[in-house]
Amino acid sequence: MAKSGPLFECTACGARHPKALGKCTACGAWDTVQEVRGSLKRDLQRARSAYSQSHYTGPVALPDVEVTDTQRSPTGLVELDRVLGGGVVPGMVALLGGEPGIGKSTLLLQWAATAEGTVLYASGEESERQIKLRAQRLGAENPGIHLLAETDVRRIIEEAERMKPGLLLVDSIQTLFDPDFESSAGSVSQVRGCAAMLTRWAKTTGTPLVLVGHVTKDGGLAGPKVLEHLVDTVLAFEGDRHHHHRLLRALKNRFGAAFELGVFAMTEKGLVPAEGNPFFLDAEPRPGCAATVVLSGTRPMVVEIQALVAAAGLGIPRRTALGIDGQRLSMLCAVAERRGGVQLHDRDVYVNVAGGLEIEDPAADLAVIAALCSSATGRLLAEKGLFMGEVGLTGEVRPVAQLPLRLQEGARLGFACAAVPRLGLEGRSPLDLFPETSVERLRGKAWLKGVVEE
Repeated sequence: MAKSGPLFECTACGARHPKALGKCTACGAWDTVQEVRGSLKRDLQRARSAYSQSHYTGPVALPDVEVTDTQRSPTGLVELDRVLGGGVVPGMVALLGGEPGIGKSTLLLQWAATAEGTVLYASGEESERQIKLRAQRLGAENPGIHLLAETDVRRIIEEAERMKPGLLLVDSIQTLFDPDFESSAGSVSQVRGCAAMLTRWAKTTGTPLVLVGHVTKDGGLAGPKVLEHLVDTVLAFEGDRHHHHRLLRALKNRFGAAFELGVFAMTEKGLVPAEGNPFFLDAEPRPGCAATVVLSGTRPMVVEIQALVAAAGLGIPRRTALGIDGQRLSMLCAVAERRGGVQLHDRDVYVNVAGGLEIEDPAADLAVIAALCSSATGRLLAEKGLFMGEVGLTGEVRPVAQLPLRLQEGARLGFACAAVPRLGLEGRSPLDLFPETSVERLRGKAWLKGVVEE
């Protein structure tokens, strides 16, 4: 019998290759193809056995499936409940990812402290003593929390079967291993197999499960892409070390709205819900500053767009964007010059979203245009004014989604007027409106005030 040759696997996507490659042909990642010990057939049989732990009942006719009203259990953290869609669903599997030191373990421990019933906290990165010290600092010494410093996934499931907790937390999935697999912990086969076993157990018992995942240097979740498809909810914990706020974003949610956003403030006592609007700087009006309302999921947030137009020191003008897409800024600069008559082709343009927030909502286009026009001309914008609208290449201002909700949020924060698309205006508005159809003749707009000497 011929001896089987070595097998190679991509650590990014899990694709199998017969030989070593510098670049994975499946996902295009570089330096991710590594040799896997053991046979592919044996690994697949063992992975399949992870699913066979539950009782197999065979196919069930659709009318025979019993459905009951799903009862959500609140986590005790308002912002976390918002992101999850109202609370925890029985049998839900969530994957929490974020940069090292961003506060994932802190969020996990506070979640455990406010959860009802018994909580099993399995950690493969920290000892029980380290978790205890953090709990004392956070004031999260809930007697219902049981700590387990273990990396063997089968032992974790055995303890969970014995305790029958109301919530299982695993920190992190990359540190777990299954002794039946010959690859090392953190490999694609180990992550995939361990996640499959834990997920099947959670679905069978109806126990909510939270897995903590590492991220790569590019910011994506480490491990195979099937890991994100396997779970019900993918949560991204984001933040900037220079700002005290942290963002919890739902990239995927089978039980709620995707891209929902929760905002926390990092304090000495842990994470607390952010009060007010942490991304809007209510400072003295200056040229180049425009406020807009963006949506993240169903949450409206007022943010400030800051623009600076300056003389180009070199031959090629610069376009620098922080918080918005750089290519979109280049497009808006071209539209402002070609359609609005603002000279920008020989000037440097800098645009920043105050507070360190990154936005993708096209409704901020009109605010960027207004900030560029204000900075280029030195004129102030309308006091307590908002600017909302998507701008096309021909200069037209297009309607935006959920405009009444955005206007209500602006009125709640004390704004008095808003420049909005003319199309889509229905009903009464809590703000005075400047209906716009295009960015033509920006210099003559009613929301541009007098020139300010700097």
